[in-house]
Amino acid sequence: MFSSVISRLQYWFQYLTSDPLGFIVYVLYTAVTILLSLILHEIAHGYMALRCGDPTAKWMGRLTLDPRKHLDPIGTISMLVIGVGWAKPVPVNPRNFRNYRRDDFLVSVAGIATNLTLFILCTALSVGVNGLMWNREFLAVVRDTSGTLEYLLSTDYVIGYSIAYGELDPVWVADMSAPWLMYVQRFLLLMARTNLALAVFNLLPIPPLDGFHLLNDTLLKGRISLNQQTFRITHIILLVLCFSGFLTNLLHTVNTNVYSAVLNLFLKMTGGA
Repeated sequence: MFSSVISRLQYWFQYLTSDPLGFIVYVLYTAVTILLSLILHEIAHGYMALRCGDPTAKWMGRLTLDPRKHLDPIGTISMLVIGVGWAKPVPVNPRNFRNYRRDDFLVSVAGIATNLTLFILCTALSVGVNGLMWNREFLAVVRDTSGTLEYLLSTDYVIGYSIAYGELDPVWVADMSAPWLMYVQRFLLLMARTNLALAVFNLLPIPPLDGFHLLNDTLLKGRISLNQQTFRITHIILLVLCFSGFLTNLLHTVNTNVYSAVLNLFLKMTGGA
């Protein structure tokens, strides 16, 4: 795992030295998608808690897009370096809930639901933009040669990777009817993948992630009660699992398969597959 982190840092350094402007644009896109995704996840928790009778997040100024109120330095760096991360947990006082188990479930699922909604929305929009961005002749060639347009949106393919993470070769730009849409699609692709990664990560039934609360509130019927010290210990264990590569490899496989399935579904719905 550490070797892959070092490799990524080396790639960034080479990118910076070979194309400083391109690297700055990449950092801006990545920073905006990570910040927005993490912040909206936490706002969703706070807003749902407010609807369930707990105004703690509102009183503490957490229902805001101001990143200073939400970001956890380690969680943000982790999101950037290994693809999974977190923000500062929204403060919640369960004593204010009208129905503890129901409201704890709703508050916990709110962040995941927000990320999944953004993933689906951004994936659908990226497919729509794809049809507007390329010349029809080029799209017809792609259909004939590959049998699917998934390649154009996949970061495993040279075009999709270039759109998501860097500038396209002028040869490819020449096949575009609206090249400026490339920048819109880059944002949509990064938002889709980032929000899917956050949703899947938070579904893990490990304290203090949302998945643990969902499991405890449903199947376990609230039988597990953990104190703050236990949550801190499990948080450290979670960090070790992430940086060891065990979780990240598993999550990467899940994210890739889910992204591909949803992308192909939208392509079939629009006649692109």
